[in-house]
Amino acid sequence: MKIITFQADVLPLKNILFRLALRITQNRADAEDVVQETMMKVWNRRGEWQQIENMEAFCLTICRNVSLDKLRRMDRQVLSLEDTPTEAGGYDPIDHSHSANPEQQAVQRDRLQQVRRIISQLPEKQRSCMQLRDIEGKSYRDIATILGITEQQVKVNIFRARQTVKEKMMSVE
Repeated sequence: MKIITFQADVLPLKNILFRLALRITQNRADAEDVVQETMMKVWNRRGEWQQIENMEAFCLTICRNVSLDKLRRMDRQVLSLEDTPTEAGGYDPIDHSHSANPEQQAVQRDRLQQVRRIISQLPEKQRSCMQLRDIEGKSYRDIATILGITEQQVKVNIFRARQTVKEKMMSVE
């Protein structure tokens, strides 16, 4: 049995937790608060760590629940994402190479903003499934564990989310 430590097994998850919290709360400050509260909750349950099969799924589940609780407490509607993936600690998919001209870069940036806006309008479960699968690269099984749904429900939510994004992007073009 592997010995779990906070520094080696939990702390490295902070960026993944932040991206999930940001996708749900859609506010950078709220996401930071959620990650901090998640880390405290995980730390307070350190006596149970050795019984946990997948520490990452455990932490992501707590993060998701804390994020949803925060939204409920604030009793507000979900707003569109204001942060770019780079500011969120993620990636910058825009081509900054010398071969891409400024016009192409502007078109890429506009498309990315449109996709982010469409994703932010998806139902929470579809948004979370898409975030965990397409951005975080989680398996269907891990997503099902994190969200507390079946693998089939995960697949359906991802399919519907992708279809919605595709349809809305086609109607924009």
